[in-house]
Amino acid sequence: MGVTRQKHAKKIMGFYKHNFQFREPFQVLLDGTFCQAALRNKIQIREQLPGYLDGAAQLCTTRCVIKELESLGKALYGAKLIAQRFQVRNCSHHKNPVSGSTCLLSMIEDGNPHHFFIATQDQDLSNKVKRKPGIPLLFIIQNTMVLDKPSPKSLAFVQKLQTNQLVPEYQKQSIVELKEKEGLVKPEGEKRRKRKRAGGPNPLSCLKKKKKKTQEGQEPSAEKKKRRKRKRNR
Repeated sequence: MGVTRQKHAKKIMGFYKHNFQFREPFQVLLDGTFCQAALRNKIQIREQLPGYLDGAAQLCTTRCVIKELESLGKALYGAKLIAQRFQVRNCSHHKNPVSGSTCLLSMIEDGNPHHFFIATQDQDLSNKVKRKPGIPLLFIIQNTMVLDKPSPKSLAFVQKLQTNQLVPEYQKQSIVELKEKEGLVKPEGEKRRKRKRAGGPNPLSCLKKKKKKTQEGQEPSAEKKKRRKRKRNR
């Protein structure tokens, strides 16, 4: 494995680990086209992929992928044997199997909560995966496995995160639970006590106080002086 290719993969893995919380063991969903390319190019996926991703990897597929390979007959018999060695993840197409590409796309809906990688040689599927942020894409070229660089959709998503414009779906619930645990918010369903708002001033207290009337019998000081002068003259 070339040193340059290894550095390239390590840098991309750092991007997904830091921005989309990918952790070991890495969940890699493979379709029939990838298995066929690995067989044709004599690539040992189980042995080589963990070293390339620099971490433990769980290789998996779906029933729809295996059904599709079975329906294609002898031409893809070897690819079917390879796919059958991997873990089979449950999909929502138990009764009505769909194409492998349609099934894999359904597995990464709602923000790819299980942190799947997609391994495929299907160009149409690859283009659809690139329209969703946070999904690493693996393919085989020139007898080697390659981890594709982050798509423009993933780069734009991370840029929004860095400017605090967006919170990922998988983090929203954990943020709410953390706030409830710390007592910053009350659990859902619990009625909030209404705070009494500070009322305005009593309108009666705003009225101007009336001047006290002169008490009855109280005479002005000038009148008192006149009476005193009269008494002295007598």
